[in-house]
Amino acid sequence: MILRGDEIQDIATATGPMRLHVLRPGAEGRFPGVVLFSEIYQVTAPIRRLAAMVAGMGHVVAVPEVYHEYEPAGCVLAYDMPGTDRGNALKYAKPLAAYDDDARAAVAWLAAHPACTGRVGTMGVCLGGHLALRAAMNPVVQAAACFYATDIHSASLGEGRADDTLSRLDEIAGEAMMVWGRQDPHVPFAGRQTIRAALEGAGVRHEWYEVNGQHAFLRDEGHRFDPALFLQAMAWVQALFARALRAD
Repeated sequence: MILRGDEIQDIATATGPMRLHVLRPGAEGRFPGVVLFSEIYQVTAPIRRLAAMVAGMGHVVAVPEVYHEYEPAGCVLAYDMPGTDRGNALKYAKPLAAYDDDARAAVAWLAAHPACTGRVGTMGVCLGGHLALRAAMNPVVQAAACFYATDIHSASLGEGRADDTLSRLDEIAGEAMMVWGRQDPHVPFAGRQTIRAALEGAGVRHEWYEVNGQHAFLRDEGHRFDPALFLQAMAWVQALFARALRAD
């Protein structure tokens, strides 16, 4: 599906304007929406290409700049040690309530977009996988596709490193899809077990995939990228959103 050129929208949040990068089909009509949360580096070229892939499946995709309070609009952190250090520092500096407010604002804006049907899902990688899952606590969100989500098992997201994600999973009304790489050191086996047990205990409708991949295996730059896993994972995403976002 051919896409429209990138669109930029700055929306209001409790902590100031947040930029959204919007990709959508070029065809006329209305499509389900997906808020795509990035990794700690913000809207990099691989994230933009991932968003284009999801938009090409027939969705209006909005990608927030998650560190809008701390970095100028348009800032992209590099995939190097300074960029990694800055991204990780901001991940633990930003209050949890600000992450949640950003997600609510992005979902509300996207649901009201004239090219959106009003049905909205979330998706995310790394930090964004955690944010996509938390965003699904909003009853508007019908599905969340979460890839190698960090800090859930350790309850360490945000300022103070004391998030409440595991204790609030019963607030998720839609479906969740959790995808993990077995060779990912950020979420070890015991951590994955903790998350899965919590999802089961909360009665969350979910799919669970563990693959032989490293952290960030979807990122199409660097030595961790696995093209075959990428294609497999995109099929899972397409099936989830087709089922959850296009149903009556």
